[in-house]
Amino acid sequence: MDLSAFFKMTYGLYVVSAEADGLRAGCIINTAVQVTAEPPRVSVAVNKDNVTARAIAQSGAFAVTAIDKTADMPYIGNFGFRSSDTYDKFEKYGCETSAVGSPYAPEHACALIACRLINTVDVGTHYLFIGEAVDAQVLSDEEPLTYSYYHTVLKGKTPPKASSYQA
Repeated sequence: MDLSAFFKMTYGLYVVSAEADGLRAGCIINTAVQVTAEPPRVSVAVNKDNVTARAIAQSGAFAVTAIDKTADMPYIGNFGFRSSDTYDKFEKYGCETSAVGSPYAPEHACALIACRLINTVDVGTHYLFIGEAVDAQVLSDEEPLTYSYYHTVLKGKTPPKASSYQA
């Protein structure tokens, strides 16, 4: 089987975030999908080992921001290659609070969707969190950053906790 075929699937890059027990958590994901229009619902896949997964489960809410093409590797490294339990990912890039109480960084984000958690599905290494959108906003007119752009232009790597990681 040629697992590189999965690299041909189109993805965006997103920061999914939540706050529980005073801990702000966020991580980069490439699997955020609108699953219904009425009511508006979104699914996100988050590695079970990420602090963000625990925060979403405990808080019952999450925010998703679509990363735009102004993002650079330091921004992606900040949210994608550090742990929220030992590092405040929002300190450097600013922090706003969404309609569901989840933190989000408006810098390098072109859209925000704030969701109330309605279901969690265990899909092996990840949880698929399904949320009903409570609020959605366009934050900028910048183009969204795609996973392909991240790999080909920014020369980014796929971290081991990503849903698309291949050893």
